[in-house]
Parts: sequence; structure tokens; C-alpha cells
Amino acid sequence: MCEIIDDLQLKGLKIIQKKDGFKFGTDAVLLSDFAKLIKAENILDLCTGSGIVPLLLSAKTNAKNIVGLEIQKDYAQMAQRSVKMNELSERVKIINGDLKNSLDFFKKRSFDLITCNPPYMRTNSAVLNELDEKIIARHEVKCTLEDIILVSSSLISLTGHLVMVHRPSRLCDIIYLMRKYDIEPKRIRFVHNTACDAPVLVLVDGLYKGKSDVKILPPLVMYNTDGSETEEFKKIYGKI
Repeated sequence: MCEIIDDLQLKGLKIIQKKDGFKFGTDAVLLSDFAKLIKAENILDLCTGSGIVPLLLSAKTNAKNIVGLEIQKDYAQMAQRSVKMNELSERVKIINGDLKNSLDFFKKRSFDLITCNPPYMRTNSAVLNELDEKIIARHEVKCTLEDIILVSSSLISLTGHLVMVHRPSRLCDIIYLMRKYDIEPKRIRFVHNTACDAPVLVLVDGLYKGKSDVKILPPLVMYNTDGSETEEFKKIYGKI
């Protein structure tokens, strides 16, 4: 499959992507920006895909060790090549593996921060009959939301955070599962296309063994009513 190299417009970073494959979107950029406020030496990005979140976090944080875990071998190898191309091999590692077997790769409580931009859509029999890389990236066929939160509860440190981006319709599931596995939601922020629209994404930051005290942050609005980008959205993308 033909590949392209895209400029991330951040400290000279570039990323290799499949021309006709699954590409990173705004959700990954917003996730990395939301997560950058958390001080962390060791970061793990689950469902890393092309490695976009580890690459962005390498520029946005001072973390010494950033790992991306991806189940699809070709995407993991592509992400590894992006890391090498950006001369980040000393800080960023990409591992090809199933997150449900994470304890085969990592020690318990070894990460200060875990990020995840997971498959958003529940699966069904029709999807299972026609698996391809885009379906795997978008549907819960290789891992579920519960798999992600369960694994994270074992890998994050005693003061560690799990930061996710997801669809607002899954917020109740996220809160329920985080609490089920001893992760307390601490920050929630909704993302809107315009101020008049219902939210299209939600960002959630959970603290392992945290106290019950969640902050609902002001909404993140991406576009003005005339279609132009808001000042905050421009800042997140490094345009101003």
C-alpha cells in the first residue's frame, strides 16, 4: 500500500501514514494536548496506530520514556519507522502486541500516564464478517473499552493517570468502568464543532485510587459560526 509522509507542524516532526489506510484525526491531537498537563516520566499509549500520540507527546512533554502499543503489525512497523525518521528512538518505543497481554510486555505500576484513543464503535456480527484495518481501528473487535480500562488499572502507578478521548455517548460507560477498576475521573471536557452544536468528543482524565472530585472543564469549541477555527483550536494545532 502506498505511504505518505505528513508534516505535523510541531518541532519538525513528521509521520508516515498509509495513503488509503486509517489516518490519525483531530481526536489524537486533542488527546495529546489534554494529556500534556500531567507530569510523567513514563508514558504508555494504547491502541497507538501510526504512533501519532507518542510522537506528539515527545514534543509536548519532558517524559523520558514513551511507549506505544499496537496490535496491527503493519501499523506498528510503520510507527517504528516514523520514530526512527524523527530520531526519537532513545525516548520513544513502539511495540507490536495485544493490549490484553500487556503484562507480558510491561511490569505492573510502571507508567505514570496511560493515554488511549480507542476504537469508538461497539462491534456486531456484520463487522466480524469483514475485518480489515479500518474496522479494527474503529470497532471494538480486538479490544473493548473494559479491556483498556482493566489493563490500565494494572499498569498505571499509584499516582498515575489514564487519559482517554471517546464519543460522548460512551461517557457513562467510561465513568462506570473507571470506578469499577479503581480509577477516579478527575477532569472531563466536552469537544464541540461550534458552540451551538452538541459535543462530538469527550476527554476524560482518571486518577488511580483518586478521591471522588471531578471537574467539568469549559467546553472546547473548534470552529466559529463562520467556519473559521477558534483561537484555542489554532493554539492546539500550533498555528499561533
